[in-house]
Amino acid sequence: MSKFLSDEWLDQAKNIRAEYEGKGGAPPHQMRMNLVITDVPADVSDAPIDAHMDTTSGDVDMDLGHIDAPDLTVTLEYETAKAILVEGNPQAGMQAFMAGKIKVQGDMTKLMAMQSASPDPVAAEIAGKIKAITD
Repeated sequence: MSKFLSDEWLDQAKNIRAEYEGKGGAPPHQMRMNLVITDVPADVSDAPIDAHMDTTSGDVDMDLGHIDAPDLTVTLEYETAKAILVEGNPQAGMQAFMAGKIKVQGDMTKLMAMQSASPDPVAAEIAGKIKAITD
């Protein structure tokens, strides 16, 4: 098991996603989102982590770095990002948002639409495998 967003974890998660490339349904909504993940443990990174998620190609592209012209930028703490992205806990995200721990700049309706969608079975299988490798 690897720490969420460590180099080892990122490599393993990319390999899992590559294994399923083209096998799942298209994401229900198109969105270009940048993420700024703060309060990252020192054994993962010594600075906030910039990442992105882009579904405009019909697949979910998640990687480090920011993309140009995002629909929105979300800033959140490491533990909240892990709860949402790895543990699949939307309630943690809602609680953090209501407490002012998640900041959204841009088209928030795209984020809300993405959260309300049910993942297809392939996406759920990918999420399960990623959760299993995460410490």
